Amino acid sequence: MSIQVRADELDSALEDLSVRVERAAQLLRHALAPSAGGSRLGVAFSGGVDSSVLLALAARTVGAERVLAILGVSPSLAASERRQAHQVAEEIGVEVVEVTTHEGERPEYRANGADRCFYCKDELFTRIDDDLALAHGLSAIAYGENADDALRPDRPGAEAATQHQVLRPLADAGLDKAAVRTLARGWGLRSADKPAAPCLASRIPHGEEVTPEKLRAIDDAEEALRDLGFAEFRVRHHGEIARLELPATDLVRAVSEPLRTQVQAAVRRAGFRFVVVDLAGLQSGLFTLTVLGRTNGGQLDDARRARG
Repeated sequence: MSIQVRADELDSALEDLSVRVERAAQLLRHALAPSAGGSRLGVAFSGGVDSSVLLALAARTVGAERVLAILGVSPSLAASERRQAHQVAEEIGVEVVEVTTHEGERPEYRANGADRCFYCKDELFTRIDDDLALAHGLSAIAYGENADDALRPDRPGAEAATQHQVLRPLADAGLDKAAVRTLARGWGLRSADKPAAPCLASRIPHGEEVTPEKLRAIDDAEEALRDLGFAEFRVRHHGEIARLELPATDLVRAVSEPLRTQVQAAVRRAGFRFVVVDLAGLQSGLFTLTVLGRTNGGQLDDARRARG
């Protein structure tokens, strides 16, 4: 009896997922419906699991030839992320175009407040509007926000998407992170189990300036850790100090020989003087959530009001 109940629950879950996927597909079809047959959908693409699923869904829904993957490139994008994004898009069969973004020239972005991501996404969507839409026949732009992201308070980039009328079909269809990963595995996407990889600027504490030199040091240090066999981690930039956040399962390995010496040497070569390992482990969104918690959202709300 219990086996039958579990089977029924599984069937119900799969049916619900199928319904939500079709809802997202309908949103994509509707976005292109008012335009001529040659119009295309642009997908703000990072190579992460969310944007990969969105890209694959779009290709399946309207045809790969009518979809364009748009990869924003700047010092805040890790070199490894850039490579992997191209690999994922190639497997899906969708053309990739890179757009150079200049968020680092915006004083608000460099100031690194809790709303830094707004200026980054605003820069990307502005470049798409100005440089790519007409050149590539884009009639709509979408990005991979999922239903869980939509509930988080530390995603000011979502406001930029709203202001630029960027679609978020995964979130609007109720597809959460678990559903997105289920789809990615079912479709055989290499990003299915890829850990979250926010931009390099997220490693710098809010209030401390974002500079190309800091971003390069973080990228070099993280590339070195990847070469040493670590898969999920963050190198937080605290001036001369690199604070390493690792999953609990990797903490002992990182501070034991022979890796301890190798980690220390590699991170120092990236430009840091001191290397410390945070015993609290990996903490996603820590800097922004800390600021929002300390100010009860005041800093972010004030910044939003200042923008009108």
